[in-house]
Amino acid sequence: MNKDTLELTLHLTPTQPWSEVLIAQLAELGFDGFIQTETGIQAYSNEKLDIEEVLAQTHVHNAEDVSYTWETRMIPHTNWNAQWEAGFEPVFVEEYATIAAPFHNVGVKGMCIRIQPQMSFGTGHHQTTWMMTKELFELPCIPDRVLDMGAGTGVLAIVAEKLGAKDILAVDIEPWSAENTAENAERNQCTKIRSICGDVDVIDGKKFGLILANINKNVLKLHMDAYVQALDQQGILVVSGFFGSDVPEMVTFCQQLGLTPERQLEREEWAALRFRKQTN
Repeated sequence: MNKDTLELTLHLTPTQPWSEVLIAQLAELGFDGFIQTETGIQAYSNEKLDIEEVLAQTHVHNAEDVSYTWETRMIPHTNWNAQWEAGFEPVFVEEYATIAAPFHNVGVKGMCIRIQPQMSFGTGHHQTTWMMTKELFELPCIPDRVLDMGAGTGVLAIVAEKLGAKDILAVDIEPWSAENTAENAERNQCTKIRSICGDVDVIDGKKFGLILANINKNVLKLHMDAYVQALDQQGILVVSGFFGSDVPEMVTFCQQLGLTPERQLEREEWAALRFRKQTN
């Protein structure tokens, strides 16, 4: 028998970075579908959950720099797909690309990438994914070997292959993200993407001409030495997942590891940086 779906609507002030934080935490607390909204998120579950108890386990519950309100409703199982589709709009990365779901019927600008997000993150809606996608199109060239670290839906890996990469490794710590990347790669007729579930240790001993890492500042700093080791000489590293106010810290940290900053992008309060590994 099909179950009704619990919809939890959370209104956050401010919305970022708390929307991303909550999605990651609620995915571990019984929710398996998410939509980002202008005021926060909507989360979905087929389980019977005590919402007050669930929210008490999240970072927003006692944080001083965020406030939230919430409400719930039950929606029939048959309405789930329509509800999800209604909340997922196509994304246009300037004139370069259109990131859309399979059910979207829209005028396409540039390259068309069809993404079915499921539980994964990286639909292009968030400023960081948007900037990383833009940066791929504006790189001087796309190396043959590319690493997409924290791949989510695999959208960056897909764009990299369509721009000419010959061997792409997509890595995510969540098994459903690895599965979603593989499914989206097939959906976009990509044959050069290997999607695996794992952490930074899986790249030990491997080399890449381009590393893409859209995660968060603390994880990026923790992984940075491994990225440097995995980069070819003159290889390119593009990172995002942090605020514009974090840029000086990230630049200084990366320079100490032999990376030279080449470009900075900002979109709203978020930032992305491009570095190059200098020849010894």
